[in-house]
Amino acid sequence: MKDFDVLIIGAGAAGLSCALILGSANNKPFAVDKKIGILAHQKSSALQNAELNNVLGFKKGTKGVTILNEGLNQLSNLYPHITQIEKEKVNKIEGNAPNFTIYTNKEVYKAKLIVVAVGPSNLFNIKGLEQFVTLHPSLPPKKERIMLKNNNHLVINGIYVAGVLAGWRSQFAIAAGSGAQVATDILTAWNDGNQTMIHDSVN
Repeated sequence: MKDFDVLIIGAGAAGLSCALILGSANNKPFAVDKKIGILAHQKSSALQNAELNNVLGFKKGTKGVTILNEGLNQLSNLYPHITQIEKEKVNKIEGNAPNFTIYTNKEVYKAKLIVVAVGPSNLFNIKGLEQFVTLHPSLPPKKERIMLKNNNHLVINGIYVAGVLAGWRSQFAIAAGSGAQVATDILTAWNDGNQTMIHDSVN
């Protein structure tokens, strides 16, 4: 059984953005020994069929599926200390912070923190989180999309939700920003409450 300081569930725009920012803090004293994992399940990501023409920095015709694949490669190349777990889907979460147990269709994991960053499908069926499911208020009602009730991304102590599942609209930049916000919230907590962002510089 693998233990993580934080386990991210989902590798779409929000999950990958969260993982990249957490990974980029690996040289900081408060994060250097943290064990980070991401369940890189992407089948249900809306990006599979997206073309991203209105995203800053993306060339016209950029396909969402390309971003998904390149995002995983970027994560493994830049931050290989992050464990990528493929072809597993979470079925159940048990416990309380900092002692969660995550059951997938293949394995069992332990984590101090969890970030849920899967899509807002009404087929959402992670046991242990059902009581937080509600209708998504910022998407067309006919689509029957859901979200997890949260307060500034925090569902309960130790469990964050990111992306469209957190109640945000379905835009790449918004979902990615939500994942980034969750990552900086976690880094701030690891850094004894000191507000923390991670930036690279040409200098």
